[in-house]
Amino acid sequence: MLFTSVFIVDGDCVLYYSIMEEIYLYRKIAEEIRQQILQGQLSPGDRLPSVRQMAAQWDCTVGTVQRAYQELALLGLVVSRAGQGTRVVSSARQVGDSALRWASLVHRSEAFLLEVLTAGYSPQEIDAAMRQAMERWQVVVHQPGLAQAQTLRFAGSHDPVLAWLGAHFPEIVPAFRLQVGFTGSLGGLIALAEGKADLAGCHLWDVETDSYNAPFVRRLLPGKQIALVTLAHRRLGLMAPAGNPGELRGLEDLARPALRFVNRQAGSGTRVWLDATLHRLGIEPSRIQGYADERMTHSEVAAAVAAGQADAGFGLQGVALTYGLDFIFLVHERYDLVIPAKSLEMASVARLVEWLAGEDAKQVISGFWGYGAEETGMLRWVG
Repeated sequence: MLFTSVFIVDGDCVLYYSIMEEIYLYRKIAEEIRQQILQGQLSPGDRLPSVRQMAAQWDCTVGTVQRAYQELALLGLVVSRAGQGTRVVSSARQVGDSALRWASLVHRSEAFLLEVLTAGYSPQEIDAAMRQAMERWQVVVHQPGLAQAQTLRFAGSHDPVLAWLGAHFPEIVPAFRLQVGFTGSLGGLIALAEGKADLAGCHLWDVETDSYNAPFVRRLLPGKQIALVTLAHRRLGLMAPAGNPGELRGLEDLARPALRFVNRQAGSGTRVWLDATLHRLGIEPSRIQGYADERMTHSEVAAAVAAGQADAGFGLQGVALTYGLDFIFLVHERYDLVIPAKSLEMASVARLVEWLAGEDAKQVISGFWGYGAEETGMLRWVG
């Protein structure tokens, strides 16, 4: 397995070959020894071959074997002591399940690191980003002392600003948390109708009226007083690999026989707009390879394109740029928070709406690529 990174220096394409072969080999060595331990071929107290012996056996460097032994030590399967070599620990078989779980986490983490390092991010940038992300999610997941009554329930379309709100909600509305569930725009309205959410988020375009959200709210929540509070206007379009090698210009290009597309799930606002526009253009979804390949979020679509699993996707400009993709702009859309009158009477919701109407919210939202905050906080009633 050879991993190739491409960097552009002074206009010239310079290839850097990483040591992925060595990484693959140390994992293979560690996995073979782990299996021998778990299957009883190596018993507690058994001494492993020296790193030099293993290096000769596997035809690799001593460092590769040392890294394999270090991983086994991290998993709690072996221990190395000066003058005694590396031995299987007495409780190795008992920790087998936890070792497998830990190994899986390490593997996923390294796959992520290789992806972002290849995208050109430095280790320092990755470390800072991970720390910031962990801080946000610790706020969401670990909020001691907050009772169920102090939790607002959100359901609706995936949006990075909503993810940010979920992490920072206690700063905006003290002593409250926002439980965020990305269910798609229609899923959010259905959750409101079933009483499973306090507010929803959607960006559903209605073909007949050429407007967003209000027609769908009237259909799914008939007879109810509903406030639509604008979160932002967003730029959507095609996502393509860096450099746009397929020279994509519009939706018509998706019907090319050799082009692989990755889609959003049915019921998402992005999918509603895409389906309606393809119908207007006379493009049958059956002509688009990969149209049935559905992902739940914009990030998953962008990740698929960045990983070479697809040649094109459709989604947010900000997400495309985050993944280092080219973006072909197609439409501005309105993303609204859908809030029943009963929810708007809650002090926590009223505080959120007040914050959205202020300058702090506009400053935060304008900092997201492809977002417009000119109408953020604007409230209008439906019903």
